[in-house]
Amino acid sequence: MQDEETVNQGLSELFERPMALPITRRRFFKLMGSGVAITFTVNDLLAFTPLDFNQLPAEDTIAAWIHIDEKGKVNVFTGKVEVGQNIRTSLTQIVAEELRVPLDAVEMIMGDTSLTPYDRGTFGSLTTPTMLPKLRKAAASLREVLTEMAATTWKTSVASLKTQDGKVIHPNGKSFSYSELVKGKKILQPVNDKVTLTPPDQWKVAGKSIAKIHGRDFITGKHKYTSDLKIPGMMYGKILRAPSYGATLISADTSRAKSIAGVTVIEEKDFIGVVGPDSQTAESALWEIKAQWKSIPQPSRSDIFTFFKEQASAPRSESNQGDVEKVFSESKEVLSQTFFIDYIAHVPLEPRAAVAQWEGSNLTVWTGTQRPFGVQEELEKLFNIPKTNIRVIMPDTGSGYGGKHSGDAALEAARLSKAAGKPVKIAWTREEEFKWAYFRPGGLIEVKSTVSNDGIITGWECHNYNSGPAGLKMPYEVANQKIEFHPVDSPLRQGSYRALAATANVFVRESQVNDMANALKMDAVEFRLKNLKDDRLKNVLTATAKAFGWDKTKSIGQGFGIACAYEKGGYIGTAVEVRVISGEVKVQRIVAAFECGKIINPRHLKSQVSGSLLQGLGGALFEAIDFKDGKIINPSMSNYRVPRFKDTPEIEIVLLDRPDISSTGSGEAPLVALAPAIRQAIFDITNQKLNQLPMIPNGLKT
Repeated sequence: MQDEETVNQGLSELFERPMALPITRRRFFKLMGSGVAITFTVNDLLAFTPLDFNQLPAEDTIAAWIHIDEKGKVNVFTGKVEVGQNIRTSLTQIVAEELRVPLDAVEMIMGDTSLTPYDRGTFGSLTTPTMLPKLRKAAASLREVLTEMAATTWKTSVASLKTQDGKVIHPNGKSFSYSELVKGKKILQPVNDKVTLTPPDQWKVAGKSIAKIHGRDFITGKHKYTSDLKIPGMMYGKILRAPSYGATLISADTSRAKSIAGVTVIEEKDFIGVVGPDSQTAESALWEIKAQWKSIPQPSRSDIFTFFKEQASAPRSESNQGDVEKVFSESKEVLSQTFFIDYIAHVPLEPRAAVAQWEGSNLTVWTGTQRPFGVQEELEKLFNIPKTNIRVIMPDTGSGYGGKHSGDAALEAARLSKAAGKPVKIAWTREEEFKWAYFRPGGLIEVKSTVSNDGIITGWECHNYNSGPAGLKMPYEVANQKIEFHPVDSPLRQGSYRALAATANVFVRESQVNDMANALKMDAVEFRLKNLKDDRLKNVLTATAKAFGWDKTKSIGQGFGIACAYEKGGYIGTAVEVRVISGEVKVQRIVAAFECGKIINPRHLKSQVSGSLLQGLGGALFEAIDFKDGKIINPSMSNYRVPRFKDTPEIEIVLLDRPDISSTGSGEAPLVALAPAIRQAIFDITNQKLNQLPMIPNGLKT
């Protein structure tokens, strides 16, 4: 058995220092010392199957394991990462619940490619429906193993024993702590897929509003973000950026930059970077480089929607049933509209940053990313070295919103570090984040529909150009429908964003639904209920209307709007109260009912829903990337409008707890119904149909 000093030294090597040797699970067990580990591959991979099957992790690449040391500390390993959604807390709760240990006995090790099981990434609201049941089964199986060990020692039946506070307890009162049971033993067993789990109605830790794990560290500043990290001998790097999208480097005079004391200039084909003893020196050296670029014609914001339509690829059918052409040709009234969706930026609290260090042929990178293993694979491809030589560590990071899937800063830091022969930190400026991170896609969406006099939608056709297929599926019962997504080669860099394209597609669909109800002079809630069969969606809609007071009388200048949707396993209803005074739109109140199965932590679920709604205000009202000839022309917080404190309305969240349904994610769905609800409330006052996102980038036109 190893002594405490040896184990502590091993832990220090694993969690704090870069690799001197590649870390493997075998080496990890040697360093961690005695204990019980549980590893598993779950046969029933997912409790919830999302719409996009391409995002599903392969069954043979998802695993999770738990280690209990000789002092009773429970180390839980997951490739999922913490980017502000507070998944560290909910995963800790479910492990503590099933293992019958105090919360402070559990430590989550997350997003370290040398320690945690392979994971495709933290995105798509998949952490709760995929990782939570796996860790839950792992913890319950471990409890089962420990109970069997105690029963064997005592020569008694498993059924006569109980587990509580990290102990297995005999009917006569004697007990074994978990640490006593595992002392001197190293046991590896598979998870029991059929293990008995604790029913939600018996939960004592899960399902409760537990405070954020390590929350105090974030408040006091003890937590170190990637941009805070410093390691001995570290240098600071800057990258020469092109003046516009698609521009290529013709030549660069780097002589003056090279003459600055302490500066190293790295030139690799069209990649030029500088490394200096501090960020200011590196920045100064960058300014001394005289580069010539060749630009190519690029569409601007003023003609981007024409570009989308003209450059669209062959459509991908999302739904095609009935005879749409016939129903439209036979209808007296067909509502046809076109909607325009701007690109928007993620604006994370923490811009991209990375620290890279080479030790021989081994590379360690610390970076804020939603996909540590994805970054590892990018580094593997760039340097053509085995993944076992690359370790990516993800410190809990200051938000991502889908914007940190790629390893931009990590690749840059690693290239500079390799060339300079020293550790290098790259920290993007806010301007770089705006210009060179990817955006939520812009889009052009055409929709037409027809409805019977009694309020039944009879025909629906929708074409989405570029913004994406997420959320295109029709939740309403429509016999005749045609829905297509038309991909476009975007002139701007685009990628995932919270809720993906569902925000745009739900905005269009729910706006069209509200407009149909308006045309029939039918109540918006009544109209939706006529066309819905999904009980979960009906429940959040009616709960929203009730909490909002949908039937109450409006005053002059006051408008109400409502919308509902489901996305990534979450069901959302949203109602808003808006006032328009002298052309200024003020969202005064938001009421949202949300349901995502069994609730793990009500307090943090409300925070997720509220945060999503507040972020959604920006994209609904004023956030938009402006660009011309391949250049981003509003790359700063002074000219890119995000929600401010004065924009924050009163928010009421109604949570619908469903213990009978597996828990799903909550970070994305709450955002999608806000914009159409606001649009309807503005129409309620002004009779204006605002068919673009954002709706009022320059204020309401009167």
